[in-house]
Amino acid sequence: MNSDNDVITGTGTWKVAPEPFTTPDGTALRRAYYAEVAGRYWKRSVTEAEIDQGMLDFPADDLLPPTGRFVVGRLDGRALACGGIRLLDPVTAELTRVYVDRRARGTGGGAALLTALEDAGRALGAERVRLDTRSDLVEARALYARHGYAEIPAYNSGPYAEHWFEKPLV
Repeated sequence: MNSDNDVITGTGTWKVAPEPFTTPDGTALRRAYYAEVAGRYWKRSVTEAEIDQGMLDFPADDLLPPTGRFVVGRLDGRALACGGIRLLDPVTAELTRVYVDRRARGTGGGAALLTALEDAGRALGAERVRLDTRSDLVEARALYARHGYAEIPAYNSGPYAEHWFEKPLV
């Protein structure tokens, strides 16, 4: 990886960079994220109206400087991944909305996202990063475990939180 967060893999080059969550690509990726996590939870396809409501219920307003960041990952120029990080307190950041499009899974996008988000967390002053996830998101849990995240006791009581992870950043 170079200083611009480029990751060259056998399947192409990932470039992950900060981007407002309101851009067309940022919005499309957040909608795709919500469609997938809600669809898996409800075990059915979700409607556009349900995605709209989910976007309202779980806004991304806290993913802005100075206490948060949103990044978009592009594989050979195509926006196929996103993620956010926000400060919970001065030394603890939290990952959220980490998503890689199904067509790009297994190409290094998840690792590239985590690297960029962890770098953003350090820039925000965080000494550790946490996240919560669900049992059915097995790919996400495996990704976090591969990249040094350890399961910890619950640090929140989110309605969809079933597993909690943490990784030191310093």
